[in-house]
Amino acid sequence: MTGPVRIGVSACLLGEYVRYDGEHKLDLCITGVIAKFFALVPICPEVGCGLPTPREAMRLEGEQDAPRLMTVQTRIDRTGQMLDYCAAKLGEFGKMDLCGFVFKERSPSCGISAVPLYTGADSVVATAGLFAREIRRRFPLMPLEEAERLNNPEIRERFIESVFLYHRAHLSAVACRTN
Repeated sequence: MTGPVRIGVSACLLGEYVRYDGEHKLDLCITGVIAKFFALVPICPEVGCGLPTPREAMRLEGEQDAPRLMTVQTRIDRTGQMLDYCAAKLGEFGKMDLCGFVFKERSPSCGISAVPLYTGADSVVATAGLFAREIRRRFPLMPLEEAERLNNPEIRERFIESVFLYHRAHLSAVACRTN
């Protein structure tokens, strides 16, 4: 773990044209403020799992403990494709020494907590996107935040501090393993 502290960021937030509609969601708080502290590693799980840009909109459907990633119009289930990507890439992310992650809120792949999950006729609950859920499962102590919340100075400061603490803890763990 040498060099700048690295965090993963939903690629659309860094101005990459990877969203389902072919656009981006450039976030100046991330590219301005957060980038002063960390090296930003763009990651788009939807493009990473092989989906094109632009692509059909998707949403989460089904059960809270096993949501399905479904295309809205053609009703294609992309869950397996996304979970295969997660299984293949999460080990690589560990080797990249990521010490935090900023996600695009409400994304069916990247949202942390307020992603609509359609559970039945007119029933919607909040859940996490499939990729964010897998990141949290694989790296339970890693600081995770949604871009929208980083506009709050207190939340932003807490996130920055948490990333540095996580980084320091990992440096200590590596030092212990090598001694």
